[in-house]
Amino acid sequence: AADIGIVGKDILTEHGSEVFELADLHLGKCRMCVCGKKGEELPDTATLRVATKFRNIAKAYFEQQSRDIEIVPLNGSIEIAPLLDVSDVIVDIVETGTTLRENNLEPYESIVKISARMIANKASFKFKQTEIETMIEKVKSALAQRS
Repeated sequence: AADIGIVGKDILTEHGSEVFELADLHLGKCRMCVCGKKGEELPDTATLRVATKFRNIAKAYFEQQSRDIEIVPLNGSIEIAPLLDVSDVIVDIVETGTTLRENNLEPYESIVKISARMIANKASFKFKQTEIETMIEKVKSALAQRS
């Protein structure tokens, strides 16, 4: 196991990792969104069909809204799912929106902002806290100099 690492907020949220999230590096900024056909709205169906590789994020988001969903597990180009009527909507990462526009889709709702995060193994942080905190400060300083 690694002492520290850098990972996207999407992975942390999806997998509920048992790590300390130490710093938002403000790199790789994007957002997790519910997306669907352009010009339409989020369907008001009894059970919403959601294509995604982020099953846990989608499930938690729609549970908060008391919406019943059926997860359509897909990897790769999930943007085609609504176009082929495989799903009503998708839950995916959106950075610029270009891929959505190319597939006549648009974001309906944002779920969570995503960026790269510095993380630490809980056991390592306990025993190497000073070294890890020093490294975090050096990384933050280097990033601030780039801005």
